Amino acid sequence: MNPTPRHHRPTLLVVGCGDVGMRVLRLLAGRWRVLALTSSSARVPELRAAGAVPLLGNLDDAATLRRLAGLADTVLHLAPPPGHGATDPRTAQLLQALWRARPGGAARPPRRLVYASTTGVYGDCGGALLDETRAVAPATDRARRRVHAERQVRAHGRRGSRASILRIPGIYATNRPGGHPRERLLRGTPVLAPEDDVYTNHIHADDLARACIAALLRGKPQRVVHVSDDTALRMGEYFDLAAALCGLPPPPRLRRTEAAAVLSAMQLSFMAESRRLLNRRLKLELRLQLRHPTVAEGLRA
Repeated sequence: MNPTPRHHRPTLLVVGCGDVGMRVLRLLAGRWRVLALTSSSARVPELRAAGAVPLLGNLDDAATLRRLAGLADTVLHLAPPPGHGATDPRTAQLLQALWRARPGGAARPPRRLVYASTTGVYGDCGGALLDETRAVAPATDRARRRVHAERQVRAHGRRGSRASILRIPGIYATNRPGGHPRERLLRGTPVLAPEDDVYTNHIHADDLARACIAALLRGKPQRVVHVSDDTALRMGEYFDLAAALCGLPPPPRLRRTEAAAVLSAMQLSFMAESRRLLNRRLKLELRLQLRHPTVAEGLRA
């Protein structure tokens, strides 16, 4: 992207400026006018330093979101749903605010809306290779909340915005908090034995940030895109690879029945779903060339 004159810069609202959101801000610095919604006044200096205009607002408090109407022509929604329930009221309140008419005028919804979802919406696929036409089959409330959010985004997209949904697997990066398998390896957390193991999918945080921007520029209306790299590894193979790169012993292997006695319900839930993702739309439609096409390259970076 080439810099454009200041008065021609598009205005982007980023909702959810965590690690990936901050990477997006750094990539867009000086090119777009970026507004960043935050619920924490303590983050205002950090967001300003990254080139964004901070806006205080809380997705759990609809009254704090009213000023968002008509502020941005493009929205990147990276904020997670609440940690409980099977619906996402945060996305509902955000969309209601964005589609709200300003005093004395008509509603001016964003022209483009990109929502960051999860590949967990597919549930367990038995290791099948799948594209974005696969029907969703969420098996947990965590995934059901994402399906609910996706449906809201699509419904609002049909009301005049170009809405895109990015389905994202496990995010990693050596400079991302909790984003490197080293910490898990050092704890000695076990993985499943080969006969019980599941396929997992990954994307480097930098490639994810670049995919978000590509979707803002080139995402097709009402389109779902897998933001996943080219890796096809089972979970145990991934941690074995990471251990070899770090010079650490491989994690212990357990049968599924044994793992149930030592792992948390959250850890077990990720070991209950197996799928392999095709990423043709990412490459052909969003025209993204991955800088870290496999986890082996990404973990070495």
